[in-house]
Amino acid sequence: QIKRVTEKITDWDFYEKIKENTNEKSLCLDLGTGGGEKVLKSYPDVGMVIATDFSEEMIKTAKENAKKYPNKRVRFTKMNNLEMHFPKEIFDLISARHTIINAKQIYDCLVPGGTIVIRGVDKKDCWEIKELFSRGQAYNDEIAISEKDYLDLKEAGFKNIEKVEILQNEYYETEDDLMALLLKTPILDDFSEIKKRGKKAIDFKPIERLYVEYTNQEIGCEWVIQGLLCEIFAMIV
Repeated sequence: QIKRVTEKITDWDFYEKIKENTNEKSLCLDLGTGGGEKVLKSYPDVGMVIATDFSEEMIKTAKENAKKYPNKRVRFTKMNNLEMHFPKEIFDLISARHTIINAKQIYDCLVPGGTIVIRGVDKKDCWEIKELFSRGQAYNDEIAISEKDYLDLKEAGFKNIEKVEILQNEYYETEDDLMALLLKTPILDDFSEIKKRGKKAIDFKPIERLYVEYTNQEIGCEWVIQGLLCEIFAMIV
């Protein structure tokens, strides 16, 4: 369990946006649901949520997690986001967190007036650490994934597209907590504690120097990372 506290700088809430655009009868689709923790804990009460993930193991985990929420109307199923096979104009809202999308297929299966809410990691997320190692998630991308999603939604026919940068600070209690984050996530795409399978070992001392430089605090205090997410809200008119 990584010990961290998140300080939201931008006043924007992904699930509040979903709540504003659904009701107790809404049929929703959640893409890239992973182990289902977020959709089970944070999704508003709607008619039904179809929650999908490409990983069979994640879907198994989600179904196990769902046993803790017997009254939650969520069905989990394996699906490739780029090959959606749903009837046209069936969903009132589609949500996607940190996953790839097919904007045209999403457009086709939303009802008139339907909405899509997307959350993704911006290219500049944890940028200080990426700069330190000259690599990382989307480091060399010419265009940010969020910008590509925005352009794809526009081309698919969505209107009233709103793209918001979400700034937040994450405070990690110890060096081990920060290490665990870097091992678990693709912030540094080949981060590993030991050199194996072609991955590079990482000396933590440069991160310590970075921490002192950017925060002007002594080692041993909370470790701070500046996160930058991007959320997109779009509607079919």
